[in-house]
Order: sequence, then C-alpha cells, then structure tokens
Amino acid sequence: MIVLGKSLTFQQNIKTQLLLGFLLFCFNCGTPITQFSFNGETMGTTYNIKIVTDKNFNTKEIKTSIDSILVVFNKQMSTWDPKSEISTFNRWNSLDSFKVSKYFYDVVIEALTISEKSQGMFDITVFDLLSLWGFGPNPKSGIPEKNKIDSVLTYTGFQFLSAEKNSLIKRHKKTRIDLNAIAKGYGVDIIFDYIKSLGYENIFVEIGGEVRFSGHNRNFDNWSIGLENPPSGLMDVEDPFFGIFKGESAAVATSANYRNFVDLDGTILGHTINPKTGFPVQTDVLSVSVVAETCMEADAWATALMTLSYEDGLKILDNFKNIGAAWLLKTGKTTRVIAKKGDFRIIEPIFEMK
Repeated sequence: MIVLGKSLTFQQNIKTQLLLGFLLFCFNCGTPITQFSFNGETMGTTYNIKIVTDKNFNTKEIKTSIDSILVVFNKQMSTWDPKSEISTFNRWNSLDSFKVSKYFYDVVIEALTISEKSQGMFDITVFDLLSLWGFGPNPKSGIPEKNKIDSVLTYTGFQFLSAEKNSLIKRHKKTRIDLNAIAKGYGVDIIFDYIKSLGYENIFVEIGGEVRFSGHNRNFDNWSIGLENPPSGLMDVEDPFFGIFKGESAAVATSANYRNFVDLDGTILGHTINPKTGFPVQTDVLSVSVVAETCMEADAWATALMTLSYEDGLKILDNFKNIGAAWLLKTGKTTRVIAKKGDFRIIEPIFEMK
C-alpha cells in the first residue's frame, strides 16, 4: 500500500498519483485471475485439485460433485471393499459374461489394450500373485513356494480375460483382477474431464501422485511436476525431486518399488510383479515416470516399464511415439543416472542425464 505523506516532493506526489491511477485502471479492466484449490481422500490416498480462472467459482458445489464421482468410482474399482463391483467379479466362479458399469468396463478395455501393446508386461490378472507376495487385501505371509506360484500362473495372463458389450468374461474360473496399476490414472482423467466440461481450461488434478493438467498456473506459467527421489535410506541425496517436468497439457504418472514393498524374512521386495514369471521385479530401475495424453495411459505404462530393464522398456516404447518416459536408474551404491525418451522435458536434473 502506498501512502502519500508531506515528505514527498510535488513531482513525487504527481508520479505516485499517476501510478495509483494506472493500477486502478488495470484492476478494473478485467476480473482478476484466482486459483481455487481443494483436496480430499479417495482410493486409500489423497487428491489435490487446482483451477485457475477469472470466472465465478463455487468451490463447495464442485468439490461435492467430485467427491460423489469418486465414491461411485471407488465402489466399482476397490479390491479392498468386499462389496465393490470388482470384488464381486473376482468371486464370480463362472465363464459366463458378467455385466459391469461404464467406468469399470472402460478401464478394463484400456488395460487389455496396453497389455497387448506391452507384450503382456502390464497385466491386471495378477491379483492372486500379489496376494502370494504379501500385497493387496488378502496378503499371505512368508516367501511363497515355487509350486504355488506355478499354480497361480496357470490362470494368470490377460488372455484369460475378455471384454465385450459392457461385460467381462473369464477364460478361467479362478482368474481374478486388480486395477490398482491403472485405476488411479483413470480417476484423474474422469475428474479432469468433469472440470473441463464446466468450462474451465487451467486445471491441475492429482490423485496419489498421478497428475493431469492443462493451461497455466496462477503465474501464467506452465504447470511444474516434481519427479520424486527415493526416500532417505535408499539414496544418499536429500533433494525431494531428481528433476522437474514442465508442460502445457499432459498427464504424468510414476511407478516405483520403493513406495510399496514388503520385508519377507529379511528380504525387501517391491510390489511390482512380473506377470510371466510370478516373481517380484529386480532390475536397475528405481522408478519410471511416463508422460502421455491421458493419465490412465501414463499410469499403466509406468507399471509396465517397471517390470522391464531400461533397455527392454526402451525397445517397446520405440513403437509408440506418443509416450514419453524418464527412468531413474541406479548404477551403484551412491550413483544414479536419468534416462529419458520422447517428449519428456526435465529441468534442473540433479543427476547425470544418460
């Protein structure tokens, strides 16, 4: 605030009044840009939403609508809810078609598509494998015996599931599915599309670390996404991010084994399971961040690439020019490198770029 006082000279007084007039003119020439932010809980994690606009905005009304959408979504996708649609399907001991809701059907269709594109390295039929290794709502204890893994593999694989006419069909009665590697991304897309349908353009939606955005932030700059470092103890750096991604309109998702793991008899095992071998993945990849047009794609591809070495993942992505990726690779106890492919712009990297 500028205060006119006796100490000002006449010329200073005139300049100050002109400045005040200019500021008032600019203020009245248009509605000021405002950033509306709100958050909540869903899918066992949190969500954060930012909308930058010069339009009228009813935060309470929009948040209520978003929460309602997410409740419906969770009732369809959550394996932790025994009454959910997916839990009911997993108990379906039949080869007959099983009618499902739109959200559920759409995410399974995309999952099967990416399973084929990734040569089976992304697979939602791993529910029982995850359980064997101590993950999910029905975890077993201890390292599973090889014969039990082999038994589950006989009905694991995307070829044991099909979708048509808003229905799912099991090709093996025991096949059960888990959508955690793609559902959060789809949830981001649904909320993003809902907000966009209301006429807003500058949008940032994040659920459990998966993000989709468009337009600009309140500073009229591109949205910035921090690429997370592993926590202290796994790496010798204190920086919370190993780099920053900036873009105008994109979706970004990250998969990493240091976020979700179990300690089995002193052995630390990540939650990413190779759907072909039935064993947790052990590679030089610490994390994979993927940029794509939709968050559902980014989420699924990030998981698929975590099951592969950097070199094998790069070969598969060579067939898909619309997918960008950034790998955080460990090259020793204290050294790390960043490798990337496609339109994945990283600024301020703290490690060497491969």
